[in-house]
Amino acid sequence: MELCPVDVISMCSAGGEIRPLRLRMEDGEHQLLRIDIEEIISCKEIRYVGIEAQVFLCRATVQGKKWLFELRYTIRSHTWCLMRKVY
Repeated sequence: MELCPVDVISMCSAGGEIRPLRLRMEDGEHQLLRIDIEEIISCKEIRYVGIEAQVFLCRATVQGKKWLFELRYTIRSHTWCLMRKVY
């Protein structure tokens, strides 16, 4: 799995914290997958070469298989990317 942009439905708390709830992406056969995030295991802020982002380690069940994956939210551009599938 490579870095790819995804559509995400997220929620913002009154304190400004963002939390992804669901994402939508294309699979290898160009079919849209809707993935409900079951658990956010960790969230960390990263700063790299002037880019501020939050990286979420998430768990979900996709087509009957458990996924552990990283989602990146880039703050300045307001974009989401699926970084990698951990297992």
